[in-house]
Amino acid sequence: MTELPVAPDSALMPSLLTLADVFGTGYHAATMAKVAPGQRVTVIGDGAVGLMAVLSAKRLGAEQIILMGRHTDRTDLGREFGATDIVAERGQEGIAKVRDLTGGHGSHAVLEAVGHKPAYDQALGIVRPGGVISRVGVPQYEDAPIGMGSLFRNNIRLAGGPAPVRAYIEELMPDILDGTIEPGKVFDAITDLDGVPAGYQDMDNRKSLKVLINP
Repeated sequence: MTELPVAPDSALMPSLLTLADVFGTGYHAATMAKVAPGQRVTVIGDGAVGLMAVLSAKRLGAEQIILMGRHTDRTDLGREFGATDIVAERGQEGIAKVRDLTGGHGSHAVLEAVGHKPAYDQALGIVRPGGVISRVGVPQYEDAPIGMGSLFRNNIRLAGGPAPVRAYIEELMPDILDGTIEPGKVFDAITDLDGVPAGYQDMDNRKSLKVLINP
């Protein structure tokens, strides 16, 4: 266990708290995709994890970061975190928009932070041959195309999975402590323990992006 080098009431605490959850998960999506400088990356999902995937892709040097989301308050924060383009469209329309933004080639890496089948289908349509789809949204489906006509023929790699967030803390913490990044901006509401059920409901209803619990 690592003792935090700040006081409990530090202004850095919200950002440090993201290391235990959403920041580590978004960073896992980017590292499993092997995001590298100069790449084109698309992030599907404008929730807290998707926004952290944007921040992570920026940290790893991606040249173009396309955020697919339709909640303006969230996509505005995504731009602040490093998104270069926003695509609100979904399905085939969204795929066509991303293809257009990438010169018809598609993205080197698609970071999927939703977990629903339509998001996976979008990822398939967006990723370029030789690219990677990295999923950290818990899949809400069992069957999805991975065969000759989808992944195999185009040498597309499927990566991701549960995030070992503890493994990334020591790597990411210094950038928070020196003010280089501020992932704690994803917290847009604060509650106490009694307000936890309502906080979860607000996140489910898209009234809150991420609720910070202050016991």
